[in-house]
Amino acid sequence: MSSESIFDEMWGRDEQLRYPYANFKGWFDGEDPKRLRAKQREAEDLFRLTGITFNVYGQSQAEERLIPFDIIPRVISGFEWQKLSRGIDQRVRAINAFLYDIYHRQEIIRAGRIPKEMIARNEAFLPQMIGVDPPGGTYTHIVGIDLVRTDDNQFYVLEDNARTPSGVSYMLENRETMLQMFPELFSRNRVQPVENYPRNLLRSLSACAPPACEGKPTVAVLTPGIFNSAYYEHAYLADQMGVELVEGSDLRVVDGRVAMRTTRGYAPIDVLYRRVDDDFLDPLNFNPDSALGVPGIMDVYRAGGITIANAPGTGIADDKAIYSYMPEIVEFYTGERPLLENVPTWRCSDSDSLAHVLDNLQDLVVKEVHGSGGYGMLIGPTATKKELAAFRKKLQARPSNYIAQPTLSLSTVPIFTRAGLAPRHVDLRPFVLVSPEGINITPGGLTRVALKKGSLVVNSSQGGGTKDTWVLED
Repeated sequence: MSSESIFDEMWGRDEQLRYPYANFKGWFDGEDPKRLRAKQREAEDLFRLTGITFNVYGQSQAEERLIPFDIIPRVISGFEWQKLSRGIDQRVRAINAFLYDIYHRQEIIRAGRIPKEMIARNEAFLPQMIGVDPPGGTYTHIVGIDLVRTDDNQFYVLEDNARTPSGVSYMLENRETMLQMFPELFSRNRVQPVENYPRNLLRSLSACAPPACEGKPTVAVLTPGIFNSAYYEHAYLADQMGVELVEGSDLRVVDGRVAMRTTRGYAPIDVLYRRVDDDFLDPLNFNPDSALGVPGIMDVYRAGGITIANAPGTGIADDKAIYSYMPEIVEFYTGERPLLENVPTWRCSDSDSLAHVLDNLQDLVVKEVHGSGGYGMLIGPTATKKELAAFRKKLQARPSNYIAQPTLSLSTVPIFTRAGLAPRHVDLRPFVLVSPEGINITPGGLTRVALKKGSLVVNSSQGGGTKDTWVLED
């Protein structure tokens, strides 16, 4: 991937400063580098003090790490954001319509737009959800759409996160940190706010209250516990919304309702924002060994006694094999051409596609269909011969477990280094709230940045960091 082929969001392709960064660059040029280095250290201290960490799995035990944060904001113009928002809105509407259809009449399969086996043999499809109408008709209450940019006007959807998307707490903490350290920057730039996300989340969840709810809905956040990689976020969001953070051991089914333990006995919950995977949600319906969920919660859910956000079974919509059908899904349910493009994708379950992938493995990115967090993937151009050979065997043994995509020339944005500004590759995860009241897209989202020069891997679990994302008013 040559540097000439890479679009830089601050400098474009011709080293001409792009409009969204004009005010920022004027401010930056007037700053003392020593002060900025001190501010970078101050930001790290703030994150450590606040406890903004995540757990990395794969060692003998989970290792807790600080999220690397870069003080240079990523800036998106209001015009660019309007265009992106229309595409995100369209895609999220299609995902919800797809989920309703897949668990009801399966019209998209009858129409021959998706092969039946893509659903029937998919481990993310939950037969327990067939015929279930979630409260408010909402399956994906919280969605994270991962976007990458390759040119001035070209964004691609890298993947859809429709199960339990994480990272919104980092978006909020990044903004709070920047406001605290550089208030003068915000007086020079009209940046759209993100801090009302927790209030919007609570309102959106409350709007999806179940039929059994009487009066003001009681909302709670279900966490797997302190050893989960995103526990900080679970606690943060519960605190920001002013609701209880609960674990499975705090809950039980009482009189046909899911109730949480309080100092005055058990009190019913109307809406449960769960950060526990489907398989661990209910030991009576799914994994019988799970101690993280609530025995019988699925029966209460099917009877209209509680709202589970996101709905069980939503994973079928962000499965990476289904992702490759998203252009057809968008068109089928909205009657419109997709406003946001997919990355070209080869399904390795198809013999011709598998042959192409095996022949070009050194040039492709290969991902597990159900993978996340950057684990279990191969980046062909940076892999060793030994890694390529090992992955080739995995592909041949279980081809249906993988999809492959070309290595995109991801855009770069500047990060702050001792030598000044330096370009690094980024992606963007905007966060979307869905309820009967409509679709609410927070202006900005989480920008993840590959801190190593030339690296395309932005996941924090793989050494990436984050930065504040600005969407300008105009």
